[in-house]
Amino acid sequence: MDGTLLAFMIGILVVGILLIIVITLTKRGPVGLDIEKYRSRWLQIEASLKRDEVSSYHLAVLNADKLLDQALRERGIKGDTMGARMKALRDRWSNANNVWSAHKLRNQIAHEPDVHVSYDDARRALAGFKQALKDVGAI
Repeated sequence: MDGTLLAFMIGILVVGILLIIVITLTKRGPVGLDIEKYRSRWLQIEASLKRDEVSSYHLAVLNADKLLDQALRERGIKGDTMGARMKALRDRWSNANNVWSAHKLRNQIAHEPDVHVSYDDARRALAGFKQALKDVGAI
């Protein structure tokens, strides 16, 4: 009986160790982002906003929103829409009002043909997107 009990205990120990190894190897942690890629793209977006080019205001906001959405997707944040992905991170935003305001401006630009965006509006939106990108570890 002692030999059988010892073999049983060794078997349980081996199965336990194998289970721990499998769990460790298959565990998905946060996905790492290519921070240099995001920083480079962010600098391009900031440089594209020019006070004397009104058309650059819309484009900079749209591109900043797109970059944040890409970061959220690459992080594996669940949600069918950008808004759903942003809601999933509601506790992570250092300034939720700013990021939501920036995204709402993007939606106005995308869906309202006669929306007026000032240079200051665009700068505020970019500041919101920049902080959100920092909050998710993209820049």
